[in-house]
Amino acid sequence: MIDVLYFAWVRERIGLPKEKIETGAATVADLVEELRAREERYAVAFADLSALRVAVDQELTEFDASLEGAREVAFFPPMTGG
Repeated sequence: MIDVLYFAWVRERIGLPKEKIETGAATVADLVEELRAREERYAVAFADLSALRVAVDQELTEFDASLEGAREVAFFPPMTGG
């Protein structure tokens, strides 16, 4: 079981701030594919991965990152300075 958090427009498109997911995904990319297959709202939110950033257990990482032992994955748009 893993906590998946959604921020900003990702949360708006999916309609949830977070959820617990039972997954067999080995990487973040595998998890994204599982989510895309769930419902249209996930497919829309994850349509363009270049517009997303991901953190595993609160560490910024890439979509090929392993989920082994991970407790939390967060998806959010790139941060802008200001």
